[in-house]
Amino acid sequence: MSDEWYTENWTDSVRFSIRIQEHLHHEQTPYQTIDFYDSYEMGRFFTLDGLMMVCEKDEWIYHDMITHLPLAVNPEIKNVLVIGGGDGGTVRELVRYPTIESIDLVEIDKRVVELSQQYLPELTKGLLDPRVHIFIKDGVEFVERAEAGSYDLILIDSTDPIGPGEGLFTRGFYQNCYQIMSREGILINQHESPYFPKYAKQMQKLHHKMKQLFPQVMVYHFHQPSYPSGFWLFGFASKHFHALKDHQPDRWVNFGLNTRYYNTDVHRGAFAHPTFMKEQLSHV
Repeated sequence: MSDEWYTENWTDSVRFSIRIQEHLHHEQTPYQTIDFYDSYEMGRFFTLDGLMMVCEKDEWIYHDMITHLPLAVNPEIKNVLVIGGGDGGTVRELVRYPTIESIDLVEIDKRVVELSQQYLPELTKGLLDPRVHIFIKDGVEFVERAEAGSYDLILIDSTDPIGPGEGLFTRGFYQNCYQIMSREGILINQHESPYFPKYAKQMQKLHHKMKQLFPQVMVYHFHQPSYPSGFWLFGFASKHFHALKDHQPDRWVNFGLNTRYYNTDVHRGAFAHPTFMKEQLSHV
């Protein structure tokens, strides 16, 4: 067994490590450093600038929760925009809905797409669906120029608010997202974690920005073992829909999808927060 390990510093005093079988690829692109690994326990995974992005062992949790939850609130979604998500996992779940007519994927770094297709083919198979249109562009610029009211669902499948992903966490970016959403539009964004203080501060900042722009704003949680603390969040924002009051479990079940993490009970439970997190949100 190899003695090589991938290690990510979750804080200055907490580390997360995976014993790796093979370092498959290392590359510096104009935007970031990309590494792909094959591990003994966690399957294949890749990192950007040394931070875990997607891991075969648990990627289905993240991709279930970013896609299926909003479609159980509005099963009539037709046009979807995915910002980031070049690994293809989010699109893989979206193309399972025959009712969706168009999916625009905007990824700033084409090498994320190309290398994911090479090393994680099960994640990227949905990119071949004819409804999917891939744009290798800056998500901030794409949203600035998109047509008003053109998307029923926007999924911000981004990295942390550093490096290439930094612009996807600004108030101006979310304001532009609001403009290009339809009247019943939903936006889901990566919302960090409430556990370690540095992530909790980012979560509170994000929640504050969303509350300033959208009439319906909520936060939901899920268990992501390969992300810092394993306790991770998405934000739910909408011009019209309430994530719980407008939940349509029967209609979602009628899609007949087999999912590994998301179900209609998890949908409700994801908005039932522990006390410490309620207190954090109450101070926003």
